[in-house]
Amino acid sequence: MKFSKLVFVALVSSIFLTSCSDDDDNNETPLGSYDNGVLILNQGGFGNGNATISYISEDFVTHQNDIFSIVNPTITLGDTAQDIGLYQDLAFVVLNYSNKIEVVNRYTMTHVATISTGLSNPRYIAFSNGKGFVTNWGDGGSTSDDFVAVLNLSTYAVSSTISVAEGPERIVEENNKLYVAHAGGYGYGNTISVINGSTNTLSTTINVGDVPNSLEVENGSLYVICGGNPSYAPTETAGSLVKINLSNNSVSNTISFPAATHPSNLAIEDDKVFYTIDDAIFSKGLNETTLPTTPLFTTTAQGVYGVYSFAVENDKIYVGDAADYSSNGKVYIYSSTGTLEHQYTVGVIPAGFYFNN
Repeated sequence: MKFSKLVFVALVSSIFLTSCSDDDDNNETPLGSYDNGVLILNQGGFGNGNATISYISEDFVTHQNDIFSIVNPTITLGDTAQDIGLYQDLAFVVLNYSNKIEVVNRYTMTHVATISTGLSNPRYIAFSNGKGFVTNWGDGGSTSDDFVAVLNLSTYAVSSTISVAEGPERIVEENNKLYVAHAGGYGYGNTISVINGSTNTLSTTINVGDVPNSLEVENGSLYVICGGNPSYAPTETAGSLVKINLSNNSVSNTISFPAATHPSNLAIEDDKVFYTIDDAIFSKGLNETTLPTTPLFTTTAQGVYGVYSFAVENDKIYVGDAADYSSNGKVYIYSSTGTLEHQYTVGVIPAGFYFNN
């Protein structure tokens, strides 16, 4: 009898402890006030030094503006925020006109370092092989001084540079390779640079459509939205959606948009391709070879003339509205079918969404 009672007690205790352990595993403590949500990078007015970062929690209950300044009241974020790169527990905030990168803890916004040398007109950032890679225009009036800066992530310093074609913009990483879209700076580019992340060298270039403005990697392919040369260019060209096979860096498919159509803001989610044209959001199947003739929805009712920033995450569609480019902008969050669910006032010119989970 005593032995049976001991076995029963041991069994009950085991179940109790296992239950407690499972509860602990399912209730992870947030890593900081800005964990489990989206960071919105507000560009600010060029020359005004009023770039900011806003935060919206993933349950859409908490919304807070200017979180960098709240946490770091003695530091000015900078002028013309261009991009945020998330790497491990850090956020690298690229400030274009300030020619610097502010490094913070991505979950608490606590300041870690400032990178202010070795950059010239920095644009976007990606990470590979334990290093950061930052696109730089150099002097906007020169066609021969553009480069990708390589960051040492231990010393927070530029360790080397890689010369590339004019106007490097968006950059993504896949399998230790960096893919850089050359929109052309003040001109009009039409190439993708491929950089080896181990050797810090330019491997090859890929010709695509005019003015590639956004990139996404999905299922071993690189998808590129090319906006086409605008109406004020010497020769206007239509946009295109280009698919590149990353196994051999060759263009496997190109879908051309109608004349005078200039798409932007590529996003891929759940085997669907999303992009915007003016105030309209379009969607098509990843493997469909034709473009939709009607939008998924438009932002006309919200008074959005042109979608400035865009993202799709967890069946939600995020739209940033720059409004008059001097007042505080708006963020609108829609369902996957285009029903407006939330809206927030953020900083001046909301330029990007970064999911901080």
